[in-house]
Amino acid sequence: MTARYLILEDGSVFAGEGFGAPAVTFGEVVFNTSMAGYQEIITNPIYDNQIIVFTQPNVGNVSIHRNIYESIVPAAKGVIVRDLAAFDDQHRQGLSHYLEQMNIPGITNVDTRALVHKLRAANDPNRGSIVPVPDDHAFDQLHATVLTNQQVAQVATPKPYPNPDVGKTVVVVDFGLKNGILRELSRRKCNVTVLPYTSTADEIMRLDPDGVVFSSGPRDPHSLKKSVLKMILEVQEHEVPIFAIGLGHELFALANGADVKRMPVEHHGMNHPIKEIITDQIVYASQSEGYEVKRDSVNRSNLFVTYVDMLDNSVQGLRHRKYPAFSVQFFPDGAPGPDETDPLFDEFMDLMNQRGDEALDH
Repeated sequence: MTARYLILEDGSVFAGEGFGAPAVTFGEVVFNTSMAGYQEIITNPIYDNQIIVFTQPNVGNVSIHRNIYESIVPAAKGVIVRDLAAFDDQHRQGLSHYLEQMNIPGITNVDTRALVHKLRAANDPNRGSIVPVPDDHAFDQLHATVLTNQQVAQVATPKPYPNPDVGKTVVVVDFGLKNGILRELSRRKCNVTVLPYTSTADEIMRLDPDGVVFSSGPRDPHSLKKSVLKMILEVQEHEVPIFAIGLGHELFALANGADVKRMPVEHHGMNHPIKEIITDQIVYASQSEGYEVKRDSVNRSNLFVTYVDMLDNSVQGLRHRKYPAFSVQFFPDGAPGPDETDPLFDEFMDLMNQRGDEALDH
């Protein structure tokens, strides 16, 4: 291994040894507290333009598996670990070889504890770069780099595609769709069509869906055009059941008059305690979020809060009072993470079944 460095825009330098691709990369540096599931994390589209720091000290001790990708081509810009596990299996692919194939650089033997303390104390997004030499030129390049705010366009599908089955017809609007959502719908035999986030309500309703899912995705919901919020409202007014997740949840909130703000420290992990308000039940959920719905901005005549984070009381779920529409900030599919919130997909199925029964009654 050769020497590699993570440099931050505040002038900090973290030394380590390189693995994966020998590329220079730039991105926003975030940390993930998950104890396992590094493949699903790295391939989650929500990490577009981000360098992921793993707080779990030893990473890479299991092989890459074909059936747990959250996207085919990962959008993450880099990976930082304390210790890269020794992996020697000629029949299976290890993390370093995988990152090399994907042209993603990694650094091991980094003091990730000190790095995470710095990221938390900053209370502000921190950009960084993985470089071979931490000289003035490297810092000049880092300060001159402008990260795009068009992450959804970079990771979402540009064209519709089917994920067919024999059950309920579901349209998934792709804002940076992770495959775990499709897996959960497939387990329930849903006949899914995935549409681009630029689709209109007419294009969605033309498919006569039993339900619509607004997917998770990366970054700032304010960066998307107002036409997206218009589309959500128009679909909602057709009284078709809606399930919004992650970025979809934030857009659902914005469309219904709530505000969304940047979090001082992003939440990334699969051990976050979430309380369901109506039952007072605590569940543990997988989170990857940099924005949150402002609780005092929720218009109670339209929406009510269904879930809150037990650590910071942030809004983690909403439901519409008039329409069959609800949303969650966390990942109900886990991937990786607990499966305690999987029943939310069953709740979505129940809404579609109720709508079908009402149609038969008429």
